[in-house]
Amino acid sequence: MYNRLVTSRNAVDNAWAQIDVQLRRRHELIPNLVETVKGYAAHERQTLDAVTAARSAAVSATGPAAQAAAENRLTGALRSLFAVAEAYPQLQAGRNFADLQAELSDTENRIAYARQYYNDAVLGYNNAVQTVPTALVAGVTGFRVREYFTAPDEERGPVAVRFS
Repeated sequence: MYNRLVTSRNAVDNAWAQIDVQLRRRHELIPNLVETVKGYAAHERQTLDAVTAARSAAVSATGPAAQAAAENRLTGALRSLFAVAEAYPQLQAGRNFADLQAELSDTENRIAYARQYYNDAVLGYNNAVQTVPTALVAGVTGFRVREYFTAPDEERGPVAVRFS
């Protein structure tokens, strides 16, 4: 039972590492995207600053709950950035922007898969920690329930995009 708990805990840690890899990839793409948009939409400073601030918060977040909240704020800021970009046809037609947008979209899909994989690993681990007879071994040996990667209630709805 102990070995099963260790294996399950390690699967959760591995799944979290996979999320981290994809989030780092996303975080590295964002400055390039912001710089590309800046060239076309310099007067959209507030949107660009919001994306930059959201990225900084996401990079420094720790733990599944804080990371999920920060990433969801970043997703909202990116949606605003793409909404701004739609107003600039020459930006939309630019190869660099199109490539970055496609790569970011691909990364978002990878992140979604990694989150699902992580939550599945947490489910298996938490079931092992909370069910008898392994719960007895888990309690004695210090295994604790892990938290899921979820969006806070206020961030589950649609993102409002407002232009001043």
